[in-house]
Amino acid sequence: MVDLDLLVDLHRDGERQGPGGDDETRQSIALSGLRGARDLRVADIGCGTGASTLVLAHELDASVVAVDLLPDFLRRLDRAAERERLGERIATLAASMDALPFVDRSFDAVWSEGAIYNMGFERGVRAWRRFLKPEGVLAVSDLTWLTSNRPAALEEHWMEEYPEVATASAKIAVLEESGYTPIGYFPLPERCWLDNYYRPLQDRFAGFLSRHGHSEAARRIVEAEDREIALYERFSRFVGYGYFVARRDED
Repeated sequence: MVDLDLLVDLHRDGERQGPGGDDETRQSIALSGLRGARDLRVADIGCGTGASTLVLAHELDASVVAVDLLPDFLRRLDRAAERERLGERIATLAASMDALPFVDRSFDAVWSEGAIYNMGFERGVRAWRRFLKPEGVLAVSDLTWLTSNRPAALEEHWMEEYPEVATASAKIAVLEESGYTPIGYFPLPERCWLDNYYRPLQDRFAGFLSRHGHSEAARRIVEAEDREIALYERFSRFVGYGYFVARRDED
């Protein structure tokens, strides 16, 4: 099993714990139609150290509840929010995304960038729907096939790691079947993977291994990350993160 404490140590100093970008969060906001609305309540689920949370708080007239299971990540977000004078707009909550303590129909929007895989796409969008007000917005990014055919090595890897990887059309169908009207989709560009996530992650490998005495457990984590990075570098045209924006249907 992977040591959670080691993973936290590797990722806690990263601005992102997965692929993404500030411009892409802004693009999802534009698709949502929420810009200009007043006094919004937004949940950012699986926020990590809060890159998307900070953009949401800057761009929207909203109070944002930033949820993550790991307090270390939330402490970094709290510090960043204070630095950017957003402390009054961002509240952090340490909780599991599949046991959220929210009241039904209490949010205008639910965001989740690169984190819904922890529950699975279908289970996540179905579970979180009840927290949205009627016509509330769901915005999530998730691993997505970009082509109908893929190299066998790539498909084997991701089907083992995340069996709910699927084409955008399949994920849009899940949204429609789960009580949403899709209102926008776009794939994340390569820089969201390479420049914003993988390269900074690689820069932390040496320090991480040194802190943990080049232990076997630490080396296994780095080797697994290296394998994933190499696969993406070879096959980025076939797989990426799709960003899906949808509106909750009336019951």
